[in-house]
Amino acid sequence: MKMNLTEVEIRILGCLVEKELTTPENYPLSLNSLTTACNQKSNRAPLVDFVEADVVRALDRLGSRGLARHTAVCGRVPKYRHSLDDSLHLTPPALAVLAELMLRGPQTAGELCNRAERMTPLADIASVEEILGALMEFGPPLVTRLPRQPGHKEQRYAQLFAGEPVLPDDAPAPLPEPARQRVMAKNERLDRVDEEVSALRAEIAAMRCTIEELRELFK
Repeated sequence: MKMNLTEVEIRILGCLVEKELTTPENYPLSLNSLTTACNQKSNRAPLVDFVEADVVRALDRLGSRGLARHTAVCGRVPKYRHSLDDSLHLTPPALAVLAELMLRGPQTAGELCNRAERMTPLADIASVEEILGALMEFGPPLVTRLPRQPGHKEQRYAQLFAGEPVLPDDAPAPLPEPARQRVMAKNERLDRVDEEVSALRAEIAAMRCTIEELRELFK
């Protein structure tokens, strides 16, 4: 299957999986219901404000990739469903974990265990870690483990439908050793002294010029 899906496409897939598992009686979804699900304020990060035209275009792209399709029952309004179960053959727990990563971004195994539980029963964190391991070994991988964040014990996982995640370069730099801090402080003091000496030299040079000018006037 093709990767590098857009933000809209990933949100749509996540919503379709979520609604299939949580409210099967209302699944598949109409265009209006799907747009509302994408813009939902709960269980979403980041929050978005898609319009129906955004969703239609994304559904067309997903359809061309075999990841979603529309269906009409007895000639009524068209409704939409995902095709991940057909193309990936994943179990409901695996789909639930994947949907949570699509809907809320990178999360720890513990967070996924608590949040995906609303879609389908999950035994414990160990079972979620087993699911994540299988998704990471999928061909191609559907999930990756992110580097541990400074100050955090647990690692987070991210879905790969958008390609490799771009990590923000906002991790705080480690504090230098005490000896280096002392050297840095000493260097800063020396730099300030050099600046003050340079300023005094400039003042002396200016005073000498003034004195020479006065001498010329009184000759």
